[in-house]
Amino acid sequence: MKVFTLEALASEAADQQTFVGKASLTRMNKAATQPNTNVYRVEFEASARTNWHSHTGPQLLQVLSGVCRFQTHGGPVRQAVAGDLVTIEPGERHWHGASSSGPMTHVAININSTTSWFEPVSDDQFAG
Repeated sequence: MKVFTLEALASEAADQQTFVGKASLTRMNKAATQPNTNVYRVEFEASARTNWHSHTGPQLLQVLSGVCRFQTHGGPVRQAVAGDLVTIEPGERHWHGASSSGPMTHVAININSTTSWFEPVSDDQFAG
């Protein structure tokens, strides 16, 4: 059994090469090893979001607070609220972040996965 105590973990600024706007993340790497699972608590300021990206394995997003905006390439911009769970399939090109009305925090669970990063999400794309 492992316990990741948020208070004991260091947070870091999100990489501006892969995020638009300000966000911070707390890593809980190797939360499980069979399959390899990494967990990230990500706090987004209003309108902050990831770049377009995809994962080789599934990703689960559990929204903890605020409103999460997200989009699959070619689909509409959608929203999830605290308590909602968003599932993203392997290879699905997508982005996610906070709404313009306020901050958002989610936990991202990446299962047996590596991430490929693409271009930033434009303001027009973000607005939907």
